[in-house]
Amino acid sequence: MKIQRVREIAREQGLDPGQAGKAELIKAIQIKEGNFDCFATAYGGVCDQTGCRWREDCFAAARSARNS
Repeated sequence: MKIQRVREIAREQGLDPGQAGKAELIKAIQIKEGNFDCFATAYGGVCDQTGCRWREDCFAAARSARNS
C-alpha cells in the first residue's frame, strides 16, 4: 500500500500523520483500531491475523528488515 493511502487511513482514524514513516503510521493505526502494533514483526513469515489489511506489506517489510 502506498504511503499516501496510509496517510489517508490515518486521517480517517483521527490521527495526524505529520512526517511519520509508513511503519510508524501503520502501527499507530493498528493501536487506534484496537489491534496489536505488530507491523513488520512477522520475521518468520507467520502471522495468525489473516484478515489484516497490512498483511502483504507487513510480510514484505519484515523480510526487508531481516535481510538488512
